[in-house]
Amino acid sequence: MGIFSRSTSNTAGNTATFDAPTNAIADITGDYTLDPSHTRVGFSARHAMVTTVRGQFTDFSGTAHIDTANPAASSVTVTIKGESIDTGNADRDGHLRSGDFFENDAHPDITFVSTNVERDGDDWIVTGDLTIKGVTKSVTIPFEFTGSAQDPFGNVRVGFEGATTVNRSDWGITWNAALETGGVLVSEKIKLEFDVSAIKNA
Repeated sequence: MGIFSRSTSNTAGNTATFDAPTNAIADITGDYTLDPSHTRVGFSARHAMVTTVRGQFTDFSGTAHIDTANPAASSVTVTIKGESIDTGNADRDGHLRSGDFFENDAHPDITFVSTNVERDGDDWIVTGDLTIKGVTKSVTIPFEFTGSAQDPFGNVRVGFEGATTVNRSDWGITWNAALETGGVLVSEKIKLEFDVSAIKNA
């Protein structure tokens, strides 16, 4: 069973969240390029310990080599432009770009380079080096394969969904403010979220 459920429960019983996935190709082995228009690289954090604030990066690029027979031969490389951070609030985005957080003037790029890939059916586990503010730490991200399709323009696409939780202080992102009632303004733990659409190279 996949690590991400595609269905939700309601009073009428189980109903599918989305339409059923498609599988246009039997073997997804090949080289792919991320489609930024249909991919989300996002994150979420707790604010004042009472609500969740979500954001994303809008400028990024990436490539992947997928080998279904030998998953260890697979690889992923992603480069994110830190300036493209977007939480829906200009003041907050400006603060996140500053030295208190990502320090984008000195460190414009966030990168991820895989070091190991494993597969169990539709579940893939990607481990790699995540570099933020010049600090590199290993991160493991579980992904679920969500299908393949041939779009109206003749492109073969594959989809994956993944998420993991990291501690931002591991990358030297430590700014915070204590609350009078206890706790802090911004959670140390950050959830990273990936909704991936990749196009097979010709």
